[in-house]
Amino acid sequence: MEYYTILLLWSCFLLPGSWDCFSIDTKNPQIIQGPKEAQFGYTVQQHEALGEKWLLVGAPFEKSGENQTGDVYRCPLASRTDTNCSRLNLGEISLKNVLERKDKMSLGMSLASNPKDNSFVACGPLWSYECGSSLYSTGICSRVDSSFNFTRSIAPAFQRCETYMDIVIVLDGSNSIYPWFEVQYFLINILQKFAIGPGQIQVGVVQYGERVVHEFYLDDFHSVNEVVTAAYNIIQRGGEETRTALGINVARSQAFKRGGRPDARKVMIVITDGESHDSPDLQEAVEKSERDNITLYGIAVLGYYNRRGINPEAFLREIKSIATDPEEHFFNVTDESALKDIVDALGEKIFSLEGTDQSGTAFGLQMSQAGFSSHIVEDGILVGAVGAYDWNGAVLKETQNGKVIPPKSSYLREFPEELKNHGAYLGYIVSSVVSAYYGQLYVAGAPRFNHTGKVIIFTLTNSGNLTILHSLTGQQIGSYYGSELTPLDQDNDGLTDLLLVAAPMYFSKGWERGRVYIYRLNQQFVLEGLLEASDEAQNSRFGSAMSSLPDLNGDGYRDLVVGAPLEDDHRGAIYLFYSQQNGFHPKYKQRIAAVDISSGLQFFGRSVHGVMDINGDDLIDLSVGALGAAVLLWSRSVVRVHISVDFQPSKINVFNKDCVRGGKEVTCMAANVCVAVTAQTPVTKTQGVALKLNWGFDERRYMPRAVLDAAEGQPSSNISVLPETQQCEHVYFHVHETVDYTRPIVFTVEVRLQDPDNGPVLDDGWPTTLRSELPFWNGCDEDDKCVPNLILQSNTDLLDRRCKIHCALSSDMSSLFRSGERIVEASRRRMLVEIRLENDGENAYSTRLHISHSANLQFSSLMVKTPSDLAVECQTADRLILQRSCNISGPFMRSQTQVRLHTTVTCWHIPITSTATQDSCLTKVRASKFTACYMLL
Repeated sequence: MEYYTILLLWSCFLLPGSWDCFSIDTKNPQIIQGPKEAQFGYTVQQHEALGEKWLLVGAPFEKSGENQTGDVYRCPLASRTDTNCSRLNLGEISLKNVLERKDKMSLGMSLASNPKDNSFVACGPLWSYECGSSLYSTGICSRVDSSFNFTRSIAPAFQRCETYMDIVIVLDGSNSIYPWFEVQYFLINILQKFAIGPGQIQVGVVQYGERVVHEFYLDDFHSVNEVVTAAYNIIQRGGEETRTALGINVARSQAFKRGGRPDARKVMIVITDGESHDSPDLQEAVEKSERDNITLYGIAVLGYYNRRGINPEAFLREIKSIATDPEEHFFNVTDESALKDIVDALGEKIFSLEGTDQSGTAFGLQMSQAGFSSHIVEDGILVGAVGAYDWNGAVLKETQNGKVIPPKSSYLREFPEELKNHGAYLGYIVSSVVSAYYGQLYVAGAPRFNHTGKVIIFTLTNSGNLTILHSLTGQQIGSYYGSELTPLDQDNDGLTDLLLVAAPMYFSKGWERGRVYIYRLNQQFVLEGLLEASDEAQNSRFGSAMSSLPDLNGDGYRDLVVGAPLEDDHRGAIYLFYSQQNGFHPKYKQRIAAVDISSGLQFFGRSVHGVMDINGDDLIDLSVGALGAAVLLWSRSVVRVHISVDFQPSKINVFNKDCVRGGKEVTCMAANVCVAVTAQTPVTKTQGVALKLNWGFDERRYMPRAVLDAAEGQPSSNISVLPETQQCEHVYFHVHETVDYTRPIVFTVEVRLQDPDNGPVLDDGWPTTLRSELPFWNGCDEDDKCVPNLILQSNTDLLDRRCKIHCALSSDMSSLFRSGERIVEASRRRMLVEIRLENDGENAYSTRLHISHSANLQFSSLMVKTPSDLAVECQTADRLILQRSCNISGPFMRSQTQVRLHTTVTCWHIPITSTATQDSCLTKVRASKFTACYMLL
């Protein structure tokens, strides 16, 4: 038995209007609903944890209490009918010692799952914190372990506030201070200037005279209102002495230790109205404070001196000696009531202590929105910070050893300073590739660079050294080139073969259709193709989301899904593309529209992900985000069907009429049609593939020579074939009488799925039709090559003049004819040509008799003279045609026959001097007896 292995068409091809269907099932989706107002479905990630399979769904507008913090849902995938998602409440987690602003932080806007340890990262790029009266949106990410427990916050762009200080105020409360409420009001006013709170200023108050009293410690209160309330309750402790050195020593050794933060800037403000009674100890107290990195301010209140007319010169020298900088950190006021006049100046001096750090990154990162994108790398987490450095953007990295923050100068070559007003949004998307030439490289998109977009490929060391190796630029203004990136390792060898760069706002054919650029990774990044949506797509935003997929069709190459969430009037669609050895098939293999899934879906395709088998059939399944929904689409097994046909007997012998059909003896035949199924992707081997076979004869252009037997040879059959097995069907038919024995009969078998909506699909690269040729038996030698020897003889009834012409026909059945002239009597109106055709060799097929004559003859009829099974059919019916080609029914075996040809003669008179030539003879013609007529044989 000979197998005819022919490519088979996939099942959806057979459905009207569904020519772009393939292996993703659209009839049985699982739709997980969530709150639309929370933007549930903005991001989706397939995830494995706790020994189960989950779908992580980002909802960046989810509320936590009164704040719109955003959150992440975990949805168990054990059941296809009842999926109850639960919130992880990541929006409630706080960064310690920071005055946070969580409202509208967009947690869940980016998700990155790590299959190596089953952890994941969820980011809120608009997370903000207060520094004084300023609000900085640096962004934050939360790392969650394999048990869904929060482990730590990741905030690589976070910088401590300029107001991150521990301030201890040392108040002179001796009897000479008067009135006390003026000092108390000063204290309250200066406290109200301070940005008191977590991550900012802490204040402690020490009052001294003869002894020292801690009014409150640094960590007692965490807001301005709390501290001010406590200040209202401070009373004057009194005392006959002013022991300033003691007050400074107690503040240094105790107040800064109780609730103090080791890395906070330490500030001590000493307020007194007289010279100290322990002045010999003052210098040592100041020196010890300076060794502890405490900045001292001295405020001299001259009320006591002015009221008594005492010269304050010695007093002022003493207070200046306390100040760290006598010019900047020293103040004096005429009396207690004048303290209120230095509040603003003192506040400005204190706040100026903490500013932009020496590297220049603090303010450059304060609006960075780190976590706008995130990507797990081998030694940490890569995050995009679109707002960094005046919105040109940056890429940051968090490792177990700390933050990696490249300086602004790293980007200047590709993002020159003169374009600083054109926010590039570098970090809109971040990813990584593995190059055979360079090793691991990082990739980041900047979709607004110079309005056309840019992608940079770079290295980044953990010391912060960023080196840009390559850059790719967009082609069209406003296309948002580089807003989405996907690396693709086609053959799973660990090296990235292709980098896909999306430009979802690319404008073409009058619409914002979008496109995806394909780059081949060598030493350079070479553009080798484009992917686009369907020709009917309009404002689709094709490329808004992309995801590399494991091999779906079993050809050994990874595939790609592309989201187009605005297609079909914002209902959305996704496209599946198959990669191949030399790139991508340019035409998408399957388009799945939201309306194919559910009529209520919107923004279907805003996020896509597919890395795991969700339903346990060993096939990769697809997750798609929509507005208020996450959709699970199941992959279907892909199989190939191999068809073979075996004929019994192997050739048609028309001389062997072995059965009767319709009262006539005919030749009966049988075809053994066998179908084998092989799996391209995993398939349930205990479940058969339900197929429908259709068969028949390809005789559309000719009269049917073979007919299926009505009783036993049905035109179709339904069978179920187990994978890696074979099923056969017997088909019976008979062959008519025919004159066409050289052209074989073509037997056609077509395969379809009985149920195209369920079970495996047929490989779309493997056609469904097999055409098998069944030849006729020719009765010749074993080599099946017939060598006939045809001899043609002819004569006419014209007088006694006859001409025999022997024409030996060659094996290609062409005839050789010799021509001559004949003389016809004037009274003759008909003439007869007798032809004798003999075959002195093997059987002849497709024998033709070519007849031509002169214009003065008209063809009348042609008949077989002697009894014979042969039939002669002339194809030209027009009697005025001078040439005819007549088929002689085959096979023309060793036999002979005579063919009688009737013609009508039309004669013309010719001059007596005319001559007629026959071969080499020259005959005179008399006008009185003959009228010359010529006939050309």
